[in-house]
Parts: sequence; structure tokens; C-alpha cells
Amino acid sequence: MSREGMINTTRAILAKAGFDVSSAINVRGICFDVVGRRDDLVLIIKVLGNVDAFSHENADEMKALAEALGASPMLVGETSSSGKLEKGIVYSRFKIPIVSNETLADQLIEDVPPFIFAAPGGLYVKIDGDVLRQFREEKGISLGTLAETAGVSRRTIQMYEAGMSAMIDAALRLEEFMNLPLIEAVNPFHCSSDDGHAREVSGRDANTGSAPLDRMANIGFAITPLVRGPFDAITRDTDNDMILLTGIDSDEAKIVQKALIVSELSNLSGRHSVVIVKKKQRSESIESTALVTDYELKKIEYKDELTDIILSRSSKK
Repeated sequence: MSREGMINTTRAILAKAGFDVSSAINVRGICFDVVGRRDDLVLIIKVLGNVDAFSHENADEMKALAEALGASPMLVGETSSSGKLEKGIVYSRFKIPIVSNETLADQLIEDVPPFIFAAPGGLYVKIDGDVLRQFREEKGISLGTLAETAGVSRRTIQMYEAGMSAMIDAALRLEEFMNLPLIEAVNPFHCSSDDGHAREVSGRDANTGSAPLDRMANIGFAITPLVRGPFDAITRDTDNDMILLTGIDSDEAKIVQKALIVSELSNLSGRHSVVIVKKKQRSESIESTALVTDYELKKIEYKDELTDIILSRSSKK
């Protein structure tokens, strides 16, 4: 299936599952393709035929954007260097969860979660360590007996009880011996935290490579420049807990395209959006995105002045 077909399939799955779904973000080389929201669950999704093409830099920007949107980042794919992505298995790359469209549909439409995840060394499952420990203690069964049943060491049983995941065969042998559900579902929307997010800068010495972004940093905003986003930066007002999806452009056609994209994303995520433009436009906003000229920005001394302008020009009032 073509990547466009895969993206359309992903969007259709989200829509059928009751999500509000963004348009496919048809901008070459960006870090994601689709955003969907259902209640408090916001998904930011990159779709690739071969997931090995997903880069570390892409993952870092995707994590930063997902954090700003209050979203869960994930990758939907068909194959990797190891072969086809199997249904019901959660893979990962740079700590971003990866599933097939079939697994996504099972989770969101059929309410059938995956139970297996891939990690170095093979396929694993999560074990409910409390259930295992309680069973052993209540039945008076020794660590050795459980270890022999599972085909592992006593130390490994102790580690299972402490929360370590297990190889599939060992977990199934324990579950059969106990005659109790022991294997837990895997959350495909959980992204492991790390310190690898895209760089955030602030203060009067900020050097983002963009004069408007530097100006915003100088008046008190924290800026995360984006290279692979459909807009240019995530801008945070830490005092008011406000996040702005920020675009910068002088080309008339790109201004409209960028404003429409960030409007859609800001509406889905409950954030605000702004595009800094070179010259005054016919309107002060496009959809829910405020337009602010570079000249206006240069005259602003305090960040509250800019946020007031953005709120007054946005269609979100």
C-alpha cells in the first residue's frame, strides 16, 4: 500500500473510533502526518511504510510537539528491516511506540488491546507482579517451584514480582500453572520519557536562527524551534501556562497554508496559534490563527502584550 493510502487508512480508523481527525498534513519532510482527538486522548501520528526510515531527530521533535499538544506520539508502519509488523504487537523506535494499522484498529475500534511488545532479544509481555506474588504467598509455593514451572531462575521470578517483563513462553507457563490471568495489556499510546526533546531556548541571548523567534524569546517566551514541523516553533508562556503554535512566513500562499494547519491543530489540542508575517494582511486572523506583523512584534516589550493581541485576534474568544 502507498504511504498516502496508509495515511488515509489511519485517518479512517480514527474517524470510525470517534476521533476528531486532522487533515492529512501534506507538507514534505515533516515529523507527523495526522492528529486525532477523542475526549482527553490526543494522538500525533507519523505514518511510514518502512519504520526504519524514522530518524532520531524526527522522534525528538515529535516528542516535543506531542508534549506541547498534550498528546501521545506514535508511529504507524507496515514493515521494518526484520519483516512485516505483526498484528497485536507493539514495537518501538527511539522510545516512540510503533503499531500496524491493524493493531490500531483493534485497540480503538474493537477495544482489543495488544498484549505483546518487541524489545531487544525478542517478544515480551507485561506480568502483573502483585498477582504473581500474592498467588505464591497464599498457596505457599516456593520461588523454586515457580522458577521450574516457567523455566527460569528464582531470581527471575523475584524480578517478575518486582515488575520486570517476561518472555512469552515463560509467562504462558506461569499463567497456565496458576489458572489466573497474569499477562497485562500493553498501552500502545505510552511513550517512555527521556531527555531527548528538541532544544528549548529563552532569554535575551537566545539564538534560534530566526529574528522573530529571538524577539519572542527576548520578551520572555520559551522557544522550541522545529525543523520538521508544519510550523516553525512551539512557544511557551510559562507564567500563564499558555502554548502557542508559531509560524513565520512572508510568502502569501505559505502564510495561508501554515495558518490553516496550525488552526486545525490548535483547535484539536486546545492550544492557540500565531503566524508572524512580514507585512500587514487583509485580515488579522486566518481561521483561529492570529496574524502578527514583524513590525508589531518589534514594538512589543512584554510578553503579555503579545498574548493579548493573539487572544483578541483569534477566533477562540
